[in-house]
Amino acid sequence: MIPGDGIGPEVVEPALDILEALALGVQADVLDHVNAETYLRTGDALTEADLERIRSSRATLLGAVGDPRLSDTGYVRSVLSTLRVELDLYANYRPARLWHDRLSPLRDKTRRAIDCVIVRENTEGLYSGVGGSTRTGSPQEIAVDVDLSTYHGVSRIMDFAFSVARRSVCLVDKANAVRNGGQLWQRCWQEAVERHPGFETSHRYVDTAAMNLATDPTAFDVIVTNNSYGDILSDLTAALAGGIGVAASANLNATTRQGLFEPVHGSAPDIAGTGVANPLGAILSAALLIEHLGHTGEAEAVRRAVGATVEAGRVTRDLGGSLSTKEAGAAVLAELRQPCGTSARRGNSHAHAGE
Repeated sequence: MIPGDGIGPEVVEPALDILEALALGVQADVLDHVNAETYLRTGDALTEADLERIRSSRATLLGAVGDPRLSDTGYVRSVLSTLRVELDLYANYRPARLWHDRLSPLRDKTRRAIDCVIVRENTEGLYSGVGGSTRTGSPQEIAVDVDLSTYHGVSRIMDFAFSVARRSVCLVDKANAVRNGGQLWQRCWQEAVERHPGFETSHRYVDTAAMNLATDPTAFDVIVTNNSYGDILSDLTAALAGGIGVAASANLNATTRQGLFEPVHGSAPDIAGTGVANPLGAILSAALLIEHLGHTGEAEAVRRAVGATVEAGRVTRDLGGSLSTKEAGAAVLAELRQPCGTSARRGNSHAHAGE
């Protein structure tokens, strides 16, 4: 467990309370020194010794990383990118599920029930770090970032997308404008469709997909796309599902079974220490984590508890409630301890995300 920066330690604490209450025999190895303070003091936030501790674990729960004292992206990349690359966590899994109608910004009631997953290639694309600049700082500056795609990387993310789908998979790209990478993604897509018969399949360009998600997100089950498009679309689906405070994510390797689980809201330094941060994203990330460890029933019990607290309005102010971070976490914990069935909701449609 890496609490991290800002609101990270605040939201990880109630998630840890949930894990302990479930009595699954899970032991937390807390790396509370992996943060911006360490980076500012030593220039190195994540050491090789830290990586070895993480590699030896079954899964990692991360609170958040980021600090306003560090204006460049070097620190965040030194933690997140290092973990994703060193552990080869090639699949970013972002479920989006609307917990209550009142949280949806969509006017049409029939189109609110979003329950989909963005599967994002997590180690290549524009975020691979390939590129450079010349004549930096001058009016003639030239900057190049390479959108890197490999046959291996694209093929395996598509196979992962089909492995978590219930009924359909939609490829999202921009092959009409990004020709070389687009051709590779299209080739890998056709091969993946042939390997996975029995699913509805479709293809949309990213601008069309964004429009379709904003007008009728119920049309989608699983979207598979590259690193940058997935980053953007998954924030859109989070907004459609109630906001960034309830958004959970998993970074996975289906072969090694390594997993990094994190709420996607970031460190939010403007509200750190005020007690108003929403812990549900971290709690739902913990649910993904315990599901990854094989405890499917317990993970769904956590989701039912979250659903019940949202429905009852026992939430933080970003969801229309008045509870503090600790109080909202305690509300989920209290609901979890209720007799089974008191807060029954539809099961998670993508329960095999870690497989």
